[in-house]
Amino acid sequence: MSDLIPVRVAEIEQISSIIKQFTFVADEKPLPPFSAGSHVVVQMEGEGKRFRNAYSLISNPADSSHYRIAVRLQERSRGGSQFMHGEFRPGDRLFISPPANMFLPDWQARHHILIAGGIGITPFLSYGYELEQRQASFEVHYVYRNAETGAFREALTERFGNRLYCYSGERPDFYTLLGHQPLGTHVYVCGPEAMIQDVKATASALGWSPQRVHYEAFTAPQPGKPFVARLSRSQQDVAVAGDTPLLDALEAHGLEIPNMCRGGVCGQCKTSVVDGDIEHRDAFLDDQEKASQRCIMPCVSRSSSDYLVLDL
Repeated sequence: MSDLIPVRVAEIEQISSIIKQFTFVADEKPLPPFSAGSHVVVQMEGEGKRFRNAYSLISNPADSSHYRIAVRLQERSRGGSQFMHGEFRPGDRLFISPPANMFLPDWQARHHILIAGGIGITPFLSYGYELEQRQASFEVHYVYRNAETGAFREALTERFGNRLYCYSGERPDFYTLLGHQPLGTHVYVCGPEAMIQDVKATASALGWSPQRVHYEAFTAPQPGKPFVARLSRSQQDVAVAGDTPLLDALEAHGLEIPNMCRGGVCGQCKTSVVDGDIEHRDAFLDDQEKASQRCIMPCVSRSSSDYLVLDL
């Protein structure tokens, strides 16, 4: 990530007990423009450990004078969200990646249905600005467990009015929701994997083409057993701790692996495997590629054997 952008923390707002909103401004040069649905990777320098987490931009894409993100505090995580919540203060300087977008709205759609689960509302906050500016037809379905996870409901009610539907502790009936939509409607879903799969299955059962169904998973790398990554070209060994993603360990060893989402979705970090047993956790490789055990997405996937030999 040699093209990192230096930014300064301009403002931190506590949205709920578990969600904080951070505003970044340029520290040296103007921030590049971004589109609705974009994300950035925030680089955090902890004590003896570097965190890199991807977060959706939630501010207005028409205004690149600042970027804004929202971060939910995750109790079971590698520590990135805890670092964001506990360590950052206004005025702090840090680095972020340039914006990237793998969840762009289809502007040919006649109607847009946005379905968010909890903190999965974040990409739709930037969607809303652009949909309104384009005077597009849309509706938002916001699903959350309680007031803490549904912390944006009041702001969204004021902003979207009767286009917002809130569900506290329950999900909408997806068959009813998708079953009577006009031709040309597209659905977008961001939230827990189970909800994404339910929406996809419902749309498929109703005869929706896959091109009309868009989703963004926000699964963070999960810990696993420690192992050793052996680099076949240099014959070097890289120890991968149980709470460290393989990608992070390779980067800490000085290797630059192309990456964009750090969540097993974009495919940028796909790496060839020479030997070893892979525990696939990504949403990019197809079943045949996973069964071959010849490539891995090191941002989220790990080794189930003690050694994993990489073509690096």
